[in-house]
Amino acid sequence: MRPKPGDDSHRGLPDAVDLRLGAAGDPASLARDGFRGERFDALVSCLASRTGAPRDAWAIDHAANLAALQAAQAAGVGQMVLLSAICVQRPLLAFQQAKLAFEAALIASGLRYSIVRPTAFFKSLSGQVARVQAGKPFLLFGDGRLTACKPISDGDLGAYLADCLGNPERINRILPIGGPGPAITPRDQGEWLFRRLGLEPKFRQVPVGLMDAIIAGLTLAGKLSAKAADKAEFARIGRYYATESMLVLDAGTGRYDAGATPETGTETLFDYYEKLIRGEVTVDLGEHAVF
Repeated sequence: MRPKPGDDSHRGLPDAVDLRLGAAGDPASLARDGFRGERFDALVSCLASRTGAPRDAWAIDHAANLAALQAAQAAGVGQMVLLSAICVQRPLLAFQQAKLAFEAALIASGLRYSIVRPTAFFKSLSGQVARVQAGKPFLLFGDGRLTACKPISDGDLGAYLADCLGNPERINRILPIGGPGPAITPRDQGEWLFRRLGLEPKFRQVPVGLMDAIIAGLTLAGKLSAKAADKAEFARIGRYYATESMLVLDAGTGRYDAGATPETGTETLFDYYEKLIRGEVTVDLGEHAVF
């Protein structure tokens, strides 16, 4: 539906865009408020759970996407572009299993598909900029070189998703994608920030073993408390990202391969850090806040 006067939810979209608001995961709402009995060519889904907790993951990453797929099929949609995640290559967490389950359903649906698996987002790597500006140490897991990624901006990822529509080279394919290289580690990020701000590098290393101990304690408590069980899953998610690179995984060697990770776009993470430092952009981490 069109936003009411004074509502800025349509801001930034072309005037020709027809914005329709409905409830993700509710088949009746999708049909009534979204498709409205009309026929469409393609569906692009960026649905993802906010927390990654098992209940949320299966409700959104799987069930809500499945409801959208089924509504799209009923509306004559011939292609679906799905925003997934590169971390499903090594699925150790509930939200990764939920994403993979929907990927399988999409592949089996008969629709033409493009499954896009991006690397790290700028937002998820920006939580320590304000911390360093305030004179605090940059926190590292291990020595800060356990992981690496090729971060991708929202704009570059959006362009890549849009280019999947009608592009025969991206049809019926799983597409890992990163931003401009080279791959960078958490220590690289911290060193760049200290250098840019003219500060003496100050790091604080958090042993991965400490995270394991926290996870063990929360898992035990989770047998008695659903809240503790969710916290244990959040801790497992944190550990995963602290120890697994967001790069293409070589199935033969079991190692992450920066050279095999495709790149797109022009904006780098450090370009984004510059904007944050100059106050040109702000970042609301929301559920992604860790530090």
